[in-house]
Parts: sequence; structure tokens; C-alpha cells
Amino acid sequence: MNGAAAPERSPSASPPPAAQAQAPPPPSPTQPLEWRFSQVFGERSAGEEVQDVDIISAIEFNKSGHHLATGDRGGRVVLFERTDVKDHACRKDAEKADYSISKHPEFRYKTEFQSHEPEFDYLKSLEIEEKINQIKWCQAANGALFLLSTNDKTIKFWKVQEKKVKKVSEMNLDRSTTPANGSPGGVGYLSPSLSNGNALKPGGLPLLRLPVVTSQETSLAVSCRRVYAHAHDYHINSISNNSDGETFISADDLRINLWNLEISNQSFNIIDVKPTNMEDLTEVITSAEFHPIHCNTLAYSSSKGSIRLVDLRQSALCDTHSQIFEQHEAPGSRSFFTEIIASISDIKFSKDGRHILSRDYMTLKLWDVKMNSGPVATFQVHEYLRPKLCDLYENDSIFDKFECCQSGDGLRVATGSYSNIFRVFGCGTGSSEATTLEATRNPTRRQLQNPTRATRSLSTLTRAVRRGGESTGIDANGNSYDLSTKLLHLAWHPSENLIACAAANSLYMYYA
Repeated sequence: MNGAAAPERSPSASPPPAAQAQAPPPPSPTQPLEWRFSQVFGERSAGEEVQDVDIISAIEFNKSGHHLATGDRGGRVVLFERTDVKDHACRKDAEKADYSISKHPEFRYKTEFQSHEPEFDYLKSLEIEEKINQIKWCQAANGALFLLSTNDKTIKFWKVQEKKVKKVSEMNLDRSTTPANGSPGGVGYLSPSLSNGNALKPGGLPLLRLPVVTSQETSLAVSCRRVYAHAHDYHINSISNNSDGETFISADDLRINLWNLEISNQSFNIIDVKPTNMEDLTEVITSAEFHPIHCNTLAYSSSKGSIRLVDLRQSALCDTHSQIFEQHEAPGSRSFFTEIIASISDIKFSKDGRHILSRDYMTLKLWDVKMNSGPVATFQVHEYLRPKLCDLYENDSIFDKFECCQSGDGLRVATGSYSNIFRVFGCGTGSSEATTLEATRNPTRRQLQNPTRATRSLSTLTRAVRRGGESTGIDANGNSYDLSTKLLHLAWHPSENLIACAAANSLYMYYA
């Protein structure tokens, strides 16, 4: 469909008999979804220059999907809340009644706050930028929202709560009895008879009332509850909450630390891949995530294209993995770029924890946690760039780190590419869905284009890129592509077919 490559499936895609007996029956082939534009926040006009600090660098839905958080390179966190679903109980009743609550999901701006500021490490003479690398939602409590945000060195724990503004609505003052000279009067003040020392009559003042305090307006209060700092020598690339609701991990290039949410001055180093001699370093950690159900299991990926599954019950320092997932190159197919494009930029567990989705530079791979012989599905994201790897290396595009996400039902996966496009693939049994969408108000317009102009060589544009010019070309479908516009960050709603993605400083939402 749409000229996109169908997913390549491993011949050994079926799990072993023991695992197959426990697994639910495979889903039937599904029809490709018809994606529609829902909303855009921060849309820029044609020719408008985007400030670097406004570029979105992180996106995350909370567990219910009612809130969405984005972080940018300026260290800000912006929160959005859903408006078309007010009452969760009413929503469940509506779903049972089998009718739509609204035409499409709607979110609105909720609040924003400055999460991180630029810092300087005087010991290492290193500038620490304020860019938000990742955001993770924590369990809500007492009507308050909690989330973690991190830059390269410091993690912060935030609380967002609605507070009622209290006002005095009734005063002990009768404004109808005001003296002519303008001085305050009425029963709220002592009468002359009382000021002369005369005693009050039994029953006192009949109209004496106590002030009444009411709370009509609400305001959002954002507070930083804890700061987790000074635990990483290298840049933090990922954080992940544990299913126990009490702990989380933070990962940098060589180490993974385990934290308790309540303790900010102590963490435990659970994985350390730093060699004794740094000259012996062959791979680094690129991403890490806790299992969504089992609090003792986590996975982390490496720059060599492998994913390791770790059981925290084995030992305090989990340098030995319980499983490793990797795909070996065919003999004779290695090149200078093989290891670079094999580096995994992002991994995500499926909602049930049975699969791991990984993204490297060229492909999206789906792994079964019970089968480490190879991926059960491989999806080609932008295969047309393979002949141009040398040029991509020269302009550093080959080091771009694209994120990936999976639908809540596990039937589809998505990831970004260049020219602000993203790809949605069906991963259900028998599915050949492969849809290309562009982060614009008309997401399917690229599928209708078929320009006939000649293909331009990327090599002639490399020098222009270094001088700030655009790097463009023609992909396999005849559509032009632009390496300077890339869709790195996107997130899938936990229970609905709703995708939020970032194109520079704009947040686009699409539904199906």
C-alpha cells in the first residue's frame, strides 16, 4: 500500500510450542486505518523562522491518555488535557452504547512551566543545556498529576495540582446604611450607645453575621518535589518508571541507576558497562525501559543493535543478562556503515509486555520476548536512503535518533522519518498495512503526489547543508524528501488510535 515496503517476516516467526500454548490466538488481519487530522498546537506560518529553544524534544501520554506532556529544547514542559471526555464513567457507558462521544479527540492547553535551566559544570568545564530529553508520567494521587523530566544530567519530579482560590463572599456590613459623610456605617460597626459603655440587650445584634469564605475559581499550582542529581557522568538518554509505582531507572551511555521516588540523594548502580580501560569500549547504552507488568524486569539497547533483558532478582549488579536479542548480518554484507545504522535509538515494550519494539536508523523491528533467534517482523522505514549512506554520514544525518511507538492493542507500530513524515505499519498476523503520513493539516497528501522531475543527487547538496542550506532529494515513490525536517518524536495514545507527533515546534495530532 502507498508504495511502501511490506514488512519482512522471519521464517521462524511462530513462538515455540510451549509459549504458543499459553499465548492468546493471533488477531485476524485488520483493514488499514484511515488517518485524519485532529489538531495542531504551535503551527508556524510559511517562512516563519523557528527558534531552537522552541523545538519539541519529548512527547508522552499519561496512562489514561487524558493528559499529554511535551518538552522542548528550552527546558520547558507543556501540559495538555483532553476536553471531549470529561467523565471516565460516562465514557465507559458511551462505549457500551456503541456511539461516538465526539467527532474527534480534542485536547486543550493546560499549563506550562520551566523544568530545567542551562547550567555549567565548573569541574569538567562542561555546559549543560536545558533541553528536555524525556518525560515520564507517574501515578496520579489525590487529584494531582506527577511526572518526571530530565535533561542531560538532572532528573526532576513535578507535581501539578488544581487549587481552589478562596474568597470572602459575604461581609458583616450592611452597605444600605452608609452615613452621608461617607464614613462606614451599618450594623457591622459599634453604635454610639455601645461605644458609651451601655450593655448589649439580650440576643445581641440581630443582623450580626460571620464572613463566608467560598472557593469559586481554580488555579494550577506546579511544584518541584524532588531533584535527582549528581548520579551520571555521561548524558542521560532515558528514564523509565517501574510498575511498582515506587522506583524508576535512569540510563546514560555506560550506566543504569535505580532510584526510589521518595529518595533523591541516593541511587543504586544496577548496570555498568564501562570497561577498565576506555580504549576497550565497543558499545554504549542507547535506551532503557522497565517491563510494564513485571517490576523485576527491564530491557536496554546498545549501539551495536542488541537488546538485553535483565532480571533484577539475579544480583545487585546486573551485568549479566537473562536474554539477548540481536540480528546478525549475513556474511559478506558488512560495510563501514553497518554498525552505525544498526545502533538502536529507542525501544518500547508492548502494553502486555510480550513484545519489544526497537528502532534503528533504517528499520523498525518487533521482537518476541520468548524468542531471541530474531525479530518476528522487520519494517523498512526509508530504504531509499540506503544508497546515500555516505552522504548521510558526512552531514551527520546518519546519527539522528528516531523514536518509535506501538498502539495499545498491539496491532500497529509507528515511527518518524525525514520531511516531517511518519510511517504506520500493521504488525498483526497477515497484515500488510504500511501507511505514510505527513505532519501537516493534510496528512495523506504525499501519497497523492507523483512528481516527474529527475532525481537529484544528494552528494551535490552535502556542502550546502554545512552552510545551512536544505538537503533534498527524491524518494522511491517519486516524492521529494528533505533531511533538514525530521520527525523524531511521537507517541501513541494508550487505548485509542490517536498519534501525537512533533514537527519542529509544532505538535500535530491525528486520529483514525
